[in-house]
Amino acid sequence: MVTSIILLNVERSKINEVAQQLADMEGVSEVFSVSGTYDLVVICRVPANDDLSDLVTRRLLTIQAILKTETMLAFKAFSRHDLETMFTIGLDGK
Repeated sequence: MVTSIILLNVERSKINEVAQQLADMEGVSEVFSVSGTYDLVVICRVPANDDLSDLVTRRLLTIQAILKTETMLAFKAFSRHDLETMFTIGLDGK
């Protein structure tokens, strides 16, 4: 599994629209709107580097409102808190 963090600058009037488009893409696990230098932070989890390449160089290019991206590869996860929570949803009957 390849995990990446993609930082995006987006046209201001399109942030919510772009966030939803990204959230609907296969391989995108989370999209956050954030304050600071970037507008959106995207967490991607894909099976292989080729899948990440396809996501970044082909599928993201179809979204015209994305102005700039910076992609970082994650080497190692030090906290499993969010993943453990995600996989236990519904196990207690709720």
